Parts: sequence; C-alpha cells; structure tokens
Amino acid sequence: MDLHLNGKVVLITGGTDGLGAALANRLVEEGARVAVCGRDPGRLAATEQRLRDAGGDALVVQADVTRPADLERFVAAAVDRWGRLDGLVNNAGRSSAGPVDQVSDEDWIADLNLKVLGAVRGTRLAVPHLVAAGGGAIINVLAVSAKTPGASSLPTAASRAAGLAITKAASKDLGRYGIRVNAVLIGIVASGQSRRRAAAAGQSEDELHRQIAQNIPLGRVGRSGEFADLAAYLLSDRSSYVTGSAINLDGGTSPAL
Repeated sequence: MDLHLNGKVVLITGGTDGLGAALANRLVEEGARVAVCGRDPGRLAATEQRLRDAGGDALVVQADVTRPADLERFVAAAVDRWGRLDGLVNNAGRSSAGPVDQVSDEDWIADLNLKVLGAVRGTRLAVPHLVAAGGGAIINVLAVSAKTPGASSLPTAASRAAGLAITKAASKDLGRYGIRVNAVLIGIVASGQSRRRAAAAGQSEDELHRQIAQNIPLGRVGRSGEFADLAAYLLSDRSSYVTGSAINLDGGTSPAL
C-alpha cells in the first residue's frame, strides 16, 4: 500500500532509539523527510548515519524536550531546511513509576515536564506550520496504563492519562485546520526501555520477554516495527478520517478498549 508519504516532513522527538528510531526508518523507506531529536550525542550520530545510509533525507538535532528553547530550535531547523511541516510524533519519554507514597515531588515534576509539557510545547510549535501546509497529523505516543493504571504506576500513568486528554481535546481544537491528532498506547514492545529493564533485573532481554509473554493474549511481546507501521499509517493520508482516537498496541493486554 502506498501511504503517500513521499516528500512529507515529519518530526519525531526521542527518535534515536527504540520506537522512535523504528518509525524514522519506516518513514525514510516511504520517502518522507524525517527530523529526529534526542539528547545523547552518540545515538544522534549513529541515527544520522543509519538514515543517510538508507538513502533518507534526514535531519538530526541534539535537543531536550524539557527545554523550550531546544524544542523551538528543533522545529525551526526542520522548517528552515524543508520549508514545511506535515507531521509531529511526540515520542520522547521514559518509564518513571513507583508506589504513590514513595514518588517525590521532584519525580512528579520531571515526569510531567517531559511527557506532558514536552508534548504540549511541541504541538503548539508545530501547529502554525501544519496549518500553513494545509493540515497534517500529530501522534502522541503513550502507554496502555493511561487507560487502566495499576499499582506502582505513578507518575507515568498520570502523565499518560493527561496525554489522552490532550489528544482528544487537541483533535477537536485542530480539526478545523485539517490537523488530525491520535494516540498510540504501547504495551510491552521490545525497545531500549525493555533492554534497560532486563539489565536492571539481571536478566537477558529474551528471558524477560518470555516471562512477560505469559500474560499477553497473543503470547509474545510487540515489535518496534509493528509500532512503526501503525504510526506511519496514522501520519498518512490513508487515515484521513481518523482523529481523536487512542489505539492500543499491546497484544490484547489492556482490559479497556
């Protein structure tokens, strides 16, 4: 299926590892122009080389989404290079979860600044350029705990729930401009986070995945390429009547639709 992404300009925050990197690869395969940001210089350099080796027209910017000036510089760099913007993927984030009585104010503030304010700032910066391009798409990458938070899931679950509210409200605010806003809610997907979780537990990643898969209806963890395929579809004109939706990508784990 031709997704009609050739020549489109898409920004991805947190695009140097895991899900963001997989999506950047997928978009380059579709002929899109891709700008990614991240904080780690080594990952940024490797990402730039990988995307260029794949024949992609790519831009890599060192930026921290918790710093407004960095986000402004990231968006401006992409628009300066390509003169337009067609999509934004708010993907920057990390797991930050614990029992409610053990999470500090500092933990709450850092998590909200990264996942909530980072997405809001990115959206606010992108909207004028999406309007100028005649519309486009925004994706907020969240977690299934946003719908059904469990024990020891704060502040991540609360930040992701706020992301659901942002997604729905923004879809109603921006629909008149032809801008679609959707969320992808991730379950357990093989990624940088799962590798770090396995290392912290003293396990191999395969061992962790086999253990987790026992509680997943489809019997396995997800693949980053599966996220990339779904996100690429939501960024494309093929999903032109899909907005304000939150799609679970969790192998059937979540009890909520």
